[in-house]
Amino acid sequence: MQTDKKSNVNLMNQSRERMMKRFTSLVVLILCAGLATVHAQKRYDELNFPELNEFQRPEVETFTLENGIKVFLVEDDELPLIDLSVNIRTGGVLVPNEKAGLASITGSVIRSGGSENYPADTLNKILENRAASMETGIGFTSGGASMNVLKEDFSELLPIFVDLLQNPALPQEKIELEKKQVKSSISRRNDNQQQIGSREFERLIYGEDSVYGRLTEYETVDNITREDLVNFHGDHFVGANMMVGVVGDFDADQIKKQLSNAFSSIEAGQKTALDFPEIDYEFNRTINLVDKPDVNQSYVLMGHIGGLRSNPDYPKVQVMNEVLSGGFSGRLFQVVRTDLGLAYAVFGSYEMNTFYPGQFYTGVMTKSSTTAEAIDAIIEQIKRLQEEPIQPEELRDVKDQFLNSMVFRYDSYEEVLSRRLSNEYRELPPDAFEEFIEGVRNTTIEDVQKMAQKYLKPDSMQILVVGNKQEIGDQLEKYGTVNEIDISIPQPGQDGAGEEVAGDAQKGRALLDKMSDAIIAPDQQLDSVTVEAEVTQFGSNVPGGSMTVQVTQTVDYPDAITQTVETPNGTITLNYEGGKGTMSMMGQERPLPPQQAQSLRESLNRKYLAVALNSDELNPRFIGMEEVEGTQYAKLSIKINDKNITYLVDPESGYPGIMRYQQFNPQEGSQVHVEERYSNWQTVNGISYAYSETTFSDGEKAAESVIKSHEVH
Repeated sequence: MQTDKKSNVNLMNQSRERMMKRFTSLVVLILCAGLATVHAQKRYDELNFPELNEFQRPEVETFTLENGIKVFLVEDDELPLIDLSVNIRTGGVLVPNEKAGLASITGSVIRSGGSENYPADTLNKILENRAASMETGIGFTSGGASMNVLKEDFSELLPIFVDLLQNPALPQEKIELEKKQVKSSISRRNDNQQQIGSREFERLIYGEDSVYGRLTEYETVDNITREDLVNFHGDHFVGANMMVGVVGDFDADQIKKQLSNAFSSIEAGQKTALDFPEIDYEFNRTINLVDKPDVNQSYVLMGHIGGLRSNPDYPKVQVMNEVLSGGFSGRLFQVVRTDLGLAYAVFGSYEMNTFYPGQFYTGVMTKSSTTAEAIDAIIEQIKRLQEEPIQPEELRDVKDQFLNSMVFRYDSYEEVLSRRLSNEYRELPPDAFEEFIEGVRNTTIEDVQKMAQKYLKPDSMQILVVGNKQEIGDQLEKYGTVNEIDISIPQPGQDGAGEEVAGDAQKGRALLDKMSDAIIAPDQQLDSVTVEAEVTQFGSNVPGGSMTVQVTQTVDYPDAITQTVETPNGTITLNYEGGKGTMSMMGQERPLPPQQAQSLRESLNRKYLAVALNSDELNPRFIGMEEVEGTQYAKLSIKINDKNITYLVDPESGYPGIMRYQQFNPQEGSQVHVEERYSNWQTVNGISYAYSETTFSDGEKAAESVIKSHEVH
């Protein structure tokens, strides 16, 4: 076995050497040709090119196992490798809204958790030692699994792969890890302007509560249990739902026996009925805005419902789409970007899905000040396509570019097999691609105009703008009443967080006044304070369990922060003011994510200096006494940013010893109870500052700050 492995490695190395020699010869020929052109330049139409070698499409052999699994084989002996893929009839569409995310989590944990006979660590070592891979995943309309192995390892690893599909362990710790990763992704979903646009436009077209427009939320992830994963896998990972494709260096008769022996252990089960709800869509114009203050350009999407792949007009519609938005040659690019200079990028597509209608959309990225101008320019080009026949040379060029790009869809044996499996899964004929190409070739000038008139509705498009509301101004009002979309992420566990706390208002006012006078002397004005500190962070997410950094922070009241953090990887500079900010490192600057900007604002407002400055505007409540580690404190409840904050104040000195509040942890997807403890108060120019601060999160030490100095401005 070891000798065979070395032999195969040598064969692969020899193959690479032959390829390098061919590449070197090709480079020499190109250089020689380049030198020759110096002496004898030719026009492009005088050049003669040899005909390209025709790609020989392989035969696909099929057979069906007794349990219903259909197998597709393509032999390819170029390299001693075998690729195996499995299409599984399942998908997120089958998951109820309250458990959104179940399908993708199941698909990930099947692989990450290993099988009952081959736990994750064991499986990973087996694959690593053989330079092999196994992957699983589940999308919205289908599931899949794959295995890539050396030919000599196929017979040994095939049973392991089938065991992974048939008997996944689905361990709880892997489920929790995947749920945590999904929650982390949810926390970042409003960072990227384009991702916001694509997501919210989809919700406009299909409805935010529909299965096509719903979002995976913290709450839906929390609703998912291991039992849900077990049931979802058991219902759909059965023979009646599986197709297996194999391409590589194998003997057909031998591999048929191997596949039959391995996959016959999978129960036949019942074929899953993929239920795609109908879409109740009404054509009408709407104008919608997502305010993203940290950008200086608008990302615009506009369009309406699209069509189905089964529509006989499919090829003609795709030609029409190429004329309108087909890359560099499309009218949108030529007019909106090149001629008018209104776009950083402009694009579009008329999508015709297999299982449910797609979307027609056009989009543009433009300066905030030219948002409406860019929208008008796109609408004008859509109407022009309806009103004027295109020119013969335009149709010819579009067809040539379109058809030439299609050749890359069948440029390898793997791609041939993948397309065949895809067509089979979507219940399209094996020659669907050839029919499509023929339809494109037969599309006429009249067809393009008819398709535009039949399927495009420029006066009934939904328009979505993701941009800076302040910079855009009133440009969008010309299209109708602007609907401002709220993209805030629901945070579970906030029940009662903002309710009024019962307590003594008079005693609360007296206690807050004493605390304010202790922190800021009555005759002292505070505009700005600069603090130098050594901050140590603790936790499982911190490398080595703890990390110490040097921090310099200047707060300009009421709403600005400049922070410099010296880390082992370099200096990070953060600037925040008025709800938005930037982060810089190693000469590169990027906008501060809205969630982080909001966290900074909340942190600034609840800190004792800000509370002392704004004490007259607050409505404090005295809620009793509490002893902590031998010290009696008077408890003060204050509502800040619609959340209740509790200060434990030393009734003698007026200094706060403890602050408590509830905060959402986006990575964990849950609320945590935070406690900050203050000591070692120092006074400079009438402003007192706690030179020692320790932060606890759900009872665990999270950070410790030692203040070196504070300077008052």
